[in-house]
Amino acid sequence: MEGKAISIRPFIGATDFEVSSRFYKDLGFREVALSPAMSLFTTGKLGFYLQRANVKDWIDNTMIFMEVDDVNGFWEYLTALDLPGKYPSARLGAIRTADWGRECFLHDPSGILWHFGEFSAKTN
Repeated sequence: MEGKAISIRPFIGATDFEVSSRFYKDLGFREVALSPAMSLFTTGKLGFYLQRANVKDWIDNTMIFMEVDDVNGFWEYLTALDLPGKYPSARLGAIRTADWGRECFLHDPSGILWHFGEFSAKTN
């Protein structure tokens, strides 16, 4: 690939933009409103764009993998937030171990599936 990549920021949709915005802020992302129909959510150097776009097929097929340094610690963080208690359509999935590492799962209020994973030393 030519040039030096700086970041990658996926675009995701929302069935209810305001609810999803609150959810991602509660999750710990910082929101930068770009327009009434789009916000950038960041944590450190990572980010994604949330759009006021309720496109069912797109939302139902969106998955995002975010690498974390300690999946056990991140799981404890997620459970302490009680996002499913605040957002009834949000769901947490327990930590699973695979040959590449370990991950846990979170569905946002629209149904977008987040994978939070930690790679094993042999796959890094």
